[in-house]
Amino acid sequence: MIKTFDAPSIVSTGTVFATASVVKKLNPIDVFVALQRHRRGDWGLVSESDHEQNDLALQIGGRLLSVFEDREQTRFWIITEADRSQSTVLLPSDY
Repeated sequence: MIKTFDAPSIVSTGTVFATASVVKKLNPIDVFVALQRHRRGDWGLVSESDHEQNDLALQIGGRLLSVFEDREQTRFWIITEADRSQSTVLLPSDY
């Protein structure tokens, strides 16, 4: 069972897409948890520079990037477009 709490969502992710490799390789629960973190402004394993860029993009608009690992330590990304119309969950090799 996953415990959740009501934390405010600061990122609108729009329609969420996942690449075929994400669907095939990652556990959907890990993706769900990462999306919830991304919506709260938790950028996961991004560099300090990317963290600052994301924080700025929240203020002035811009694309958002979060980096997470699943339970098997497979790294994956969540990218939300600048207009917040859609987000994509992908493996770095999908980019």
